[in-house]
Amino acid sequence: MNSDQFQVKGSPTVGLVMATFGFFIGFAAVSLYGPVAKNLKEILGLSGFLLGLLVAAPNLTGSLLRIPFAAWVDKVGGKIPLATLLILSVIGMAGLSTLLYLYYPNLEPWMYWLILFFGFLSGCGIATFSVGIAQTAYWFPESKQGFALGVYAGVGNLAPGIFGLLLPFALKEIGLTMSYILWFGFLLVGTVIYILFAKDAPYFQLIKAGVPREEAIKKAKELGQELIPTGSLIDSLKNSARHIETWALVALYFTSFGGFLALTGWFIVFWVESYDMEVRHAGLLMAFGFSLLASVIRIFGGWASDKIGGELVSIIAFTTILVGAVVVIIGGNTNFTVSLIGEILMGAGMGVANGAVFKLVPKYVPHATGGAAGWVGGLGAFGGFVVPPILGIFVQNYGVIGYSKGFIVYVILAVSAIIISALLWKAYGREINKPIEE
Repeated sequence: MNSDQFQVKGSPTVGLVMATFGFFIGFAAVSLYGPVAKNLKEILGLSGFLLGLLVAAPNLTGSLLRIPFAAWVDKVGGKIPLATLLILSVIGMAGLSTLLYLYYPNLEPWMYWLILFFGFLSGCGIATFSVGIAQTAYWFPESKQGFALGVYAGVGNLAPGIFGLLLPFALKEIGLTMSYILWFGFLLVGTVIYILFAKDAPYFQLIKAGVPREEAIKKAKELGQELIPTGSLIDSLKNSARHIETWALVALYFTSFGGFLALTGWFIVFWVESYDMEVRHAGLLMAFGFSLLASVIRIFGGWASDKIGGELVSIIAFTTILVGAVVVIIGGNTNFTVSLIGEILMGAGMGVANGAVFKLVPKYVPHATGGAAGWVGGLGAFGGFVVPPILGIFVQNYGVIGYSKGFIVYVILAVSAIIISALLWKAYGREINKPIEE
């Protein structure tokens, strides 16, 4: 087919809106077990480690599946990969809702592993992040990607905070089982809406219509698409893996986003156990003092990175995370105000850092953005699975005070991230919007 005979559908705005919507409904799974952790701990008799594992469960699939699915975007566009992840998440939520409907509150210890499995499946929706990152990047020119990706991630990141805020209230008003059934319904309807209205960037639409590659590239560039994929899924992963900068960004994202995922579930447990707080109030503190703050300020992080460079913004952001972690440790389980200030500082720092890191992905790896987004988003987000069980070990060893002592993990991670950011700034900090040459 000739490119002039095919009408490209959608626009950068539509691409951004639908990618953000798909990410929003899938990403809510970060808060899947945090608000009910105390209930399940008591009913199933869980240790601190098993509790941390359960809270972190969705983040395992939500992180590792980002790698192949984001790279898949470079081959077929974002719609099919993102829709596939949402469908898998729907299956997980359906299984969890059914189990709770049939057995809650008479759950038996062996059911822990089934609940864990459904958490893994539901977490597939979390993996939509890196798919949407690549999908959005293909719609926008380099000069506008920082802001567009900041809006995408900032609005999408609101989901855990909103669900972490609403779920405790829903638990009280309509019960645990009905709350998860309604969540399943929301996810199902949202998945259908995404499938009906999402559009791929021009190049992918032209290729699917049978337009020859060179002609599709020319037409896509005429329509404003600057980033063009250069190879297959495997090629994209290989090309991006050859860049040392990709692995530097993985390390940064492990702290900023992996750390964010971990604390979105863990901060609720922290407030409930450290200060004997009602789960509803703990949900409010986590949502407004951490998750929603980190999500909204991520937009600023992307904008600031467009202006002064992601490297410099990263240094400032990770320093803020470091200070926040130290403040939480100082607050212990006796000084509520100090602990809250620490939470707010960490939320602000993580949000800004997240925006800065993904501003740098298309800059460092412009010809394999999907693959790079997969490595960074996948292995970086793996922190959301790794950190909670470690925090749980501190609780096992130190008791209640272990909830605050465990934040020494974030002190170590933040210091490492500051060093890496400084090295990147020294090497590339002056090249604000210019892609790094291969």
